[in-house]
Amino acid sequence: MKPLVVAIVGAGPSGIYAAEALTAQSEIPVQVAVIDKLPVPFGLVRYGVAPDHPSIRSIRNTLERTLERDDVSFFGNVAIGRDITVEELRSVTDAVIYAYGAASDRRLDVEGEDLAGSIAAPDLVAWYCGNPDVHPETSGGDDHRYGHNPIEELITRARQAVVVGAGNVALDVLRVLIKEADELDETDMADEVLSVLAQKSITDVHLLARRGPAYTAFTTKELREIAKIENVDLLLDPADFDLDQAGKARITKDKVAARNVAAMQDWLDRPITGAPRRIHLHFWTRPVRILGSDRVEAVEVERTRLNDTGRVVAAGPLEPITAQLVVRSVGYRGIALDGIPYDQDLGRVPHADGHVIREDGFSPDEYVTGWIKRGPTGVIGTNKSDAVETVHSLLNDVSDEALMARHDIAELTSLLADRGIRPLDLPAWQRIDAAEMARGQGHGRDRTTIVHHSELLAAATDPD
Repeated sequence: MKPLVVAIVGAGPSGIYAAEALTAQSEIPVQVAVIDKLPVPFGLVRYGVAPDHPSIRSIRNTLERTLERDDVSFFGNVAIGRDITVEELRSVTDAVIYAYGAASDRRLDVEGEDLAGSIAAPDLVAWYCGNPDVHPETSGGDDHRYGHNPIEELITRARQAVVVGAGNVALDVLRVLIKEADELDETDMADEVLSVLAQKSITDVHLLARRGPAYTAFTTKELREIAKIENVDLLLDPADFDLDQAGKARITKDKVAARNVAAMQDWLDRPITGAPRRIHLHFWTRPVRILGSDRVEAVEVERTRLNDTGRVVAAGPLEPITAQLVVRSVGYRGIALDGIPYDQDLGRVPHADGHVIREDGFSPDEYVTGWIKRGPTGVIGTNKSDAVETVHSLLNDVSDEALMARHDIAELTSLLADRGIRPLDLPAWQRIDAAEMARGQGHGRDRTTIVHHSELLAAATDPD
């Protein structure tokens, strides 16, 4: 029986879990091409999980086992729209699964949001995780081999920072901003990232949550890590923990919320030591304006409450928080790619059970999984069940003969080769992997991330 050739756009967890679901079944033979615009696989596991969380980042070892299968091929450094169009990809494969995630961010929509010093958490996270897309190749001058991301200047000049958000990404950002650089030395952060963090002078990080402590989206483990940072005082308002009836009802029903509130209540008893750095947690607080003439100088905030319908409304006077850096961490958002249906309001690809819907109905060979399918919700493991649902829809279409095997994976390889495009395969990634480990061992740690495209491509080159 001829294998069904399935292209998966995106080599993050959602894409690789889809490859796993396809190859785990035996009724329908498949040949899977996992395509990514970056030279390396693993998406947000590599470029979205904080480097001081090695246990979560190690998920990539499990994901790599799927890429090692004989019926799975990795096509790295191949961008949809740049190297091959969606229509061309569909013309040389039997089905396409879009798994390219949510690369943009949600905005605050407040005055002053575009001032210098106001940035999106995804951009900061990509920088400190070493994403080559945010580490310039050259500054254009004779003295520097590589350019500089504007984030680097912001971090080194700021003394007070405001992080807006009440999820794990906000906590990741808070930790990286407040920790001393030597507390991050054992991570796989790039040397140039650690060098910038060693120059930062941030003494205060304020986290703003527009709802109360019973409504956070933190995982308890992440939250408790905040209390373990050395030489830092934790500042909270005890009044925020006088829970109203809605808050009490929430912690009764939600065990994670109950654990989070209990953990933070314990912090209320911690003495203020006069430590050189401080974390300020502001609940029932939202930004209404970012102040400054040409760059961030402060954030104007207001107290909030829930009205009778459960909506957040204003509840107090406006007050400024001095800051030179503002990081919005209020959610990721999917982006539109040429040739792929997109719901602008939802920031997702329209679908039913993972089967893509175009204007004239179900597309015969297009599917979607991950954040670009359901929105930026859930944890890494959520992508596994999501991928299974999508693959189930695809396999049902094959069983119903709505989808049939007509192509060979060599057609995709030939199309790219005719354009002079040489995708990076799994052995190329493994050479990069070995180079990063060697670089890390030279610095007394397990790995050091390579952050520039040119260096990644050089490391990927087969010495033979």
